[in-house]
Amino acid sequence: MTKLKLGPLADDRPVKLTVELPAAIHRDLAAYAAALAAETGGEAVTLEKLVAPMLARFMASDRGFTRRRQGTKG
Repeated sequence: MTKLKLGPLADDRPVKLTVELPAAIHRDLAAYAAALAAETGGEAVTLEKLVAPMLARFMASDRGFTRRRQGTKG
């Protein structure tokens, strides 16, 4: 089994945000939640709790965004 990019989720104080997702992304998000629960041996997390860590991981892996955030040109 391949290792998922997300591990156990930190319990953090949330800020409420409402978004609309295409049905296909919603289905994939639900499947990811189930896979994460199976991999970590925990209970399935709510889909809402998956979005923030996924976005954070995406932004952290975006080199262009990281450079801009650090104020360097590239």
